Amino acid sequence: MAGQDTLSSNGKLAKELEVEKLLKTLNKPAVKSIKSPDGDIFDCVHILNQPAFDDPKLKKHKIQMRPTFYPKGSNFSKSNPIAQLWHQSGNCPKGTIPIRRTTKDDILRADSIQQFVKKINQTIPDLSGSLYSTNGHEYAISDLRGDRYYGAQASINIWKPHVQQSNEFSLSQIWIVNRDDSNNVETIEAGWQIFPELYGDDNPRLFVYWTNDSYNRTGCYNLRCSGFVQVDNSIAVGASLQPFSVYGASQYVLSILIRKDPGSGNWWMLLGNSTFVGYWPASLFDRMSEGASNVQWGGEIINNRDHGQHTTTGMGSGNFPQEGFGKASFYRDISTVDRNNYLVSPNYLSTFATNSKCYDISPYAKSNDWGVYFFYGGPGRNQNCP
Repeated sequence: MAGQDTLSSNGKLAKELEVEKLLKTLNKPAVKSIKSPDGDIFDCVHILNQPAFDDPKLKKHKIQMRPTFYPKGSNFSKSNPIAQLWHQSGNCPKGTIPIRRTTKDDILRADSIQQFVKKINQTIPDLSGSLYSTNGHEYAISDLRGDRYYGAQASINIWKPHVQQSNEFSLSQIWIVNRDDSNNVETIEAGWQIFPELYGDDNPRLFVYWTNDSYNRTGCYNLRCSGFVQVDNSIAVGASLQPFSVYGASQYVLSILIRKDPGSGNWWMLLGNSTFVGYWPASLFDRMSEGASNVQWGGEIINNRDHGQHTTTGMGSGNFPQEGFGKASFYRDISTVDRNNYLVSPNYLSTFATNSKCYDISPYAKSNDWGVYFFYGGPGRNQNCP
């Protein structure tokens, strides 16, 4: 028994040392620190000290402060300023970027230290349907393919749906996807999510993600590994979004444009009509220089089927799309960027729901005010979705 206790003690010590090492890697020296009302601490880190530059391949990367070209065409129909909860407590000075401080509890909530920064058992939404029932991920999405795409945009309705278990999530995002001849997948992703295991609460938060090898070894959420390069000092990826929409009352959106800069090849993220948050460097990807093979917009949840029942985790607002504006969640201002750097509205979108009795999506439509749009979402478990 003494030998077993020693082994257990050594194992705990090794894990604690590994956690401390990761914390030192992720939490950079701060010029200033800000405590958000939700308990998060945001460190204002010098822009050249951010995690992106821990990657040897990016050590000599020359940071790009603004894209060289802006897409031609219409912008978002109505774009409210992006409000994050930490803004109530202060701001980061110029020359720094806000980074949500990682805590020991953040790491220990994950199934393993290795899984701390990764998506859980991730698959790519595929209209063949072969992946929709894999690993507990369920989707209600619209999909565009058949050309090369150099960016995409949408205004995504922000809500706070119920998430049943801490290791389940509910998210709404844009996927920019390139699938090559060997079926390897590269993605750029951004939107809002509720993920208690990752953040320790049930607040809707801005997030970014990427992978260049089908989620196997590369990629991470937010700034938890080398990858996304942030340049803006007013927006924090991983921070709580406030306010969010209320059933039958005020509605709020997150307006995101992701596009490939024709000059540098970097993939930029713009929030609203004026906030250049940062970019995914061209060097992260092998085939994205040729554009993306498809773009997707919609919702995703994890269904762990606790006690053999479907999860009650909601998608979107947690209500079915048939309920309409103010009750169901929506995407509007849907466009892509073509090879000539023009924003164009799609003429057709495919739609797919894993199980429309649990989460559904409406056919796309078009209006002068909203451009291309659709409603989506659902409550999860109900009398028709046991």
